[in-house]
Amino acid sequence: MLKLLGSLKDYLKWQEVTIDNAIFRLHNVFTTVLLSACSMIITATQFVGTPIQCIVNGLPTNPINTYCWITSTYTMPDAFQRQVGVAVAHPGIANDFNDEDAKKYYSYYQWVCFALFFQALLCYTPKWMWDAWEGGLMRSLVMGLNIGICHEKEKNKKKKVLIDYLLRHIKRHNMYAIRYWICEALCLVNIILQLYFMNKFFDGEFLSYGLRVMAFSEQAQEDRVDPMVYVFPRVTKCTFHKYGASGSIQKHDSLCILPLNIVNEKTYIFIWFWFIILATLLTMLVVYRILILSCPSIRPRLLRFRNRMVPIEIAEAITRKTDMGDWWILYMLGRNMDPLIYREVIMELAKKIETAASNQ
Repeated sequence: MLKLLGSLKDYLKWQEVTIDNAIFRLHNVFTTVLLSACSMIITATQFVGTPIQCIVNGLPTNPINTYCWITSTYTMPDAFQRQVGVAVAHPGIANDFNDEDAKKYYSYYQWVCFALFFQALLCYTPKWMWDAWEGGLMRSLVMGLNIGICHEKEKNKKKKVLIDYLLRHIKRHNMYAIRYWICEALCLVNIILQLYFMNKFFDGEFLSYGLRVMAFSEQAQEDRVDPMVYVFPRVTKCTFHKYGASGSIQKHDSLCILPLNIVNEKTYIFIWFWFIILATLLTMLVVYRILILSCPSIRPRLLRFRNRMVPIEIAEAITRKTDMGDWWILYMLGRNMDPLIYREVIMELAKKIETAASNQ
């Protein structure tokens, strides 16, 4: 198992230069690795047992297993309310009396690994877009100044290069910030659409899945229906037709055990909770970005919060003389540079911006 999942560890390595937000990384990196790992585990059936085992009299087992796996199995929803061992043999297993409308078919299980892999690709897309748009700009600007212990001459030379760049390209970084915030908004859109997609994938059962699991233990014993068993049944029915010796059609009714659903139910309850938490965090993040855009007065405080050694007067002066994109570049530099060096850069930049403004 470690060998199977070992290839995913490279996506979780530490970044020396940060170009995004922690919540952004939770969506793009952690969630991508989580969904990819789940897809691999479910695909590797040797780790979770045979995906389906059907019981039928008078017919070979392997063809029936294959047929029921590639078509679909079903349960009787009204049978989940009956007492197991008395009224029904298993939850959801009862006589259908040839009533097709009373059956609930399950055909999703053969597509789960592909769906999870596709979801992982969607979660990685905003990071791929941002990496392409960002183009290594932040790493080029930091120039190793995230390490405070360096030669004074080298440090002063890099500081001069950085300040000269910021002065030459002042009010030209708006698109840099807008593109990043678009990627953050895409993360929220992606999570909402994936929740909708999974709800459709499981016939409208997914959005309330976690809530029903939490409420399950509080229900009265006679009213309890395990939502994990209802959405991911462990025993289902399958109907196989064949021709008899005289050419008449024979109907064979079989019970099918789905051990893979034990893995599916645990996988998707974790995914449900994680996606709800992530959607909440991303919503708060998008609201926070809207607040930054609509209230310029909070930007100097955020700049000073990034580095307490920067006086509020300096932060306010720089914010007044620069655009939103420049402020974002300075804010991200505060996350990546050594605090003392960052303070020196901000102080010197503020003086040169003020001098340039007075000479105009």
